[in-house]
Amino acid sequence: MEYDFSAILLGLTVLFGVVWGLDRLFLYKKRKARLDAAGEEYRDPVPVDWARSLFPVVLIVLLLRSFVAEPFRIPSGSMMPTLDVGDFILVNKFAYGLRLPVFNTKFLATGEPKRGDVVVFRWPGYTCHRADGSVVHGGDPDCATPVPRQNWIKRVIGLPGDTVEVRDSRIIINGKPVQADEVGPFAGNPARTDDNVLLSYGATIWNEHLGKVNHLIARMPERGPTPAIPNPRVPSVVPQGCYLVMGDDRENSEDSRYWGCLPEKNLAGKAFLIWMSWKGWGTGGVDFHRIGKVIH
Repeated sequence: MEYDFSAILLGLTVLFGVVWGLDRLFLYKKRKARLDAAGEEYRDPVPVDWARSLFPVVLIVLLLRSFVAEPFRIPSGSMMPTLDVGDFILVNKFAYGLRLPVFNTKFLATGEPKRGDVVVFRWPGYTCHRADGSVVHGGDPDCATPVPRQNWIKRVIGLPGDTVEVRDSRIIINGKPVQADEVGPFAGNPARTDDNVLLSYGATIWNEHLGKVNHLIARMPERGPTPAIPNPRVPSVVPQGCYLVMGDDRENSEDSRYWGCLPEKNLAGKAFLIWMSWKGWGTGGVDFHRIGKVIH
């Protein structure tokens, strides 16, 4: 089961606020007068006391998570080596505009993604083109199931209006190949599942120069080909209001090459900091070297 924590926070904020507000409007004065007349010490009923105490706390957390910074945990290796499984990151929620919690409707524009940004977004699902010319989205390649409510993280490769071509690890943007320099073989812990995948396929680490952003990527040519761009779901020219995103673990990332472009309305924010990194019991524990690392 998938839980939307923002929806839970919003629901609790409304619940506590309504309980506390209605009590103060309609019940508080009569209750206080009755207790004063009886010479008893005033106390709020337990539900009202809880609502009064918790409402400001939950409201502050909701506002911080919605408009300042929200924590996320990295569940997969699709962004290795930039982000590792078990990294806990902070996401800047006002980098691309302020949005209403839960509904994700933008009400204040503050900026747009730049090439190379690492973005968190609500997964839009697979893009399917029907025979009648309509476009639908689904949770599987045939668009036969609903799109699950999931937050994903990838790197922005193509901006609206860009002409992008991708062949395995080769990326050409507006006619110019994206340059990358080989750093060396991937060195990881074979006891960790995602590390072992990279090691078993002889992964190499490269320093990619994506516009003004220099960042590390992993390549595993032996693992087999990935979908090229253009393809039936992704045209060469990135549509307006959409972004082309890819994972840094290039042969181990289900990204725009598979399901299509990322609509602007699905953006949640820009990842900017690793505040904790947990590699698991017996496979590294807390990785103190990653704590405080700025995400590029």
